[in-house]
Amino acid sequence: MNRPYKIPRSVLVVIHRADGQVLLIERADHPGYWQSVTGSLDREDEAPAAAAWREVGEETGISEGRLEDWQLENVYEIYPVWRHRYAPGVTHNTESVFGLEVAPGSVVRLNPREHLRHEWLPWREAADRCFSPSNAEAILQLPRFSTLK
Repeated sequence: MNRPYKIPRSVLVVIHRADGQVLLIERADHPGYWQSVTGSLDREDEAPAAAAWREVGEETGISEGRLEDWQLENVYEIYPVWRHRYAPGVTHNTESVFGLEVAPGSVVRLNPREHLRHEWLPWREAADRCFSPSNAEAILQLPRFSTLK
């Protein structure tokens, strides 16, 4: 059965705690590639905030916290290794950025088909670990959008 093409609209969710620790997850399909929660909209009419909660739940099992739309959008070229997932000719994706503040001790349950490991890291260290420049830049915005001082 053929899978439908991915919609070139996605969400990026920077999961963090009030102490500045940021959750990163390692991709199962590319070990060594660390990132925040990301994912494409499932339908053209899916609200980005709904997609953010869906992806957080699917990838981490987290279901509680304070989700904030940071009103940031990244437009970036889709890495060639993943372009086959999109319709022919689609080369760019538009990503809406969210922050999700969770309580200390929030339990992370990874989907093993998608991610191998997770780590909580200080926000600057988390930004340095990300393979994606737009993900790193989003994490560097954390002080602007959180109670972090």
